[in-house]
Amino acid sequence: MTLAGSMRLIVCGLVALGATAVVARAADVNDYPTAARSEYVFGCLKANGETRQSIDQCSCSIDVIASLLPYDRYVTAETVLSMSQVRGHLGGQFRTSEQATSALNDLRRAQAEAEVRCF
Repeated sequence: MTLAGSMRLIVCGLVALGATAVVARAADVNDYPTAARSEYVFGCLKANGETRQSIDQCSCSIDVIASLLPYDRYVTAETVLSMSQVRGHLGGQFRTSEQATSALNDLRRAQAEAEVRCF
């Protein structure tokens, strides 16, 4: 095999490896189910006015959040938000738990970044 042939083979291998990494990252970013994205956008629209501009901003926002926060962590944070509103001992566990606070802080950081990028 000539030097040029070897170089072509190496370049092709690197391109394939890079493409695989891009596809893997795209799968990570797109791991949020459509229903979860839709639910977020509907809630965001209610909070920000139901305008065309808000649709774009809210769609951008969930895309940024999805790029920063794995879906399972997002579900954890959403559960904490929901359960922390329950009165009594059960809700108190979600308001005071270190794990719950950590998940909620992750979501809030992602939302803040989305706010900067999209609104």
